[in-house]
Amino acid sequence: MKPEFEVSGRIARPVHEVFEAVADPAKLSGYFTTGGAKGRIEEGATVTWDFHDFPGAFPVHIAEVVPDQRIVLEWGGPEGSGEGATRVTMRFEDLGDGRTLVSIHEEGFAPNDKGTKQSYGNCMGWAQMISAMKAWVEHGLNLREGMYR
Repeated sequence: MKPEFEVSGRIARPVHEVFEAVADPAKLSGYFTTGGAKGRIEEGATVTWDFHDFPGAFPVHIAEVVPDQRIVLEWGGPEGSGEGATRVTMRFEDLGDGRTLVSIHEEGFAPNDKGTKQSYGNCMGWAQMISAMKAWVEHGLNLREGMYR
């Protein structure tokens, strides 16, 4: 069995505002990519995400974007090789009451102990990303600051 997972959470803001919290690199850098994000999330682009707590910028290839609905990205593995890369699908659902359901699914991990371990770490990271996004978008709080180091 290949490891994969999905996490989700509700954010009390309209879908466009929540989508932009990921697509806009300045906003994403405020709560998630604490070392800075470079490049707007646009289909076909390769952006970089840097984290103070995990040094080194990660190239992130944007495979698909449907504004206010979905972002599909690929990352991991040696740059440009496609080897070891995983696919992340972020979905943004308007709940009709001013809230947005954010769901993040990641797949493509190796079907071995190393892939399973990587999937557990990424699952924790994406769950924390949704929590940090909620705190940032709803209250202007950065939960990631000081979380890891």
